[in-house]
Parts: sequence; C-alpha cells; structure tokens
Amino acid sequence: MTNKLLELVNALGRDAALAAEYEANPDAVLARYGLSDEQKAAMKGGDCAAIGRLCGIGENLYATNGVVKAYDKKDDEY
Repeated sequence: MTNKLLELVNALGRDAALAAEYEANPDAVLARYGLSDEQKAAMKGGDCAAIGRLCGIGENLYATNGVVKAYDKKDDEY
C-alpha cells in the first residue's frame, strides 16, 4: 500500500513547482493527494512529529521551514 503522505512529502522536496503550488494553495495540493483529515491537519499545522508518525518513519523525519528552489541556469548567483 502506498503512503500518500510520504509520497507528498518526498514530492515537495524534489519538485519546486509543486512546492510553490503548495505554498500558494495547500488545500488544493492536499486534496489532490487524497490525504486523510488527520494527515491534512498535520501538514497544515507543520506538526513534524505527527507527519513522521503518519508517514511511518517515526522520529526519523527531519525538516526545515524552507523550500528549495530550482534554477534553470547553472550560472545564476545564489
């Protein structure tokens, strides 16, 4: 069985467009992934402990309060 919350968390970490969409409209992204009410509440509340538990990875979840942005040009200054 696929864990939809874990799938979303991984996707948010690798897909800058999805992360931007989530930042602008989290409800739409959460609905599209078919999460339970408990999973949605954990994500919207930024509850890392609950997210880890609901992903099935327990205390091994590490997160930051930032978003990685993708750049098209390798010469862009950071």
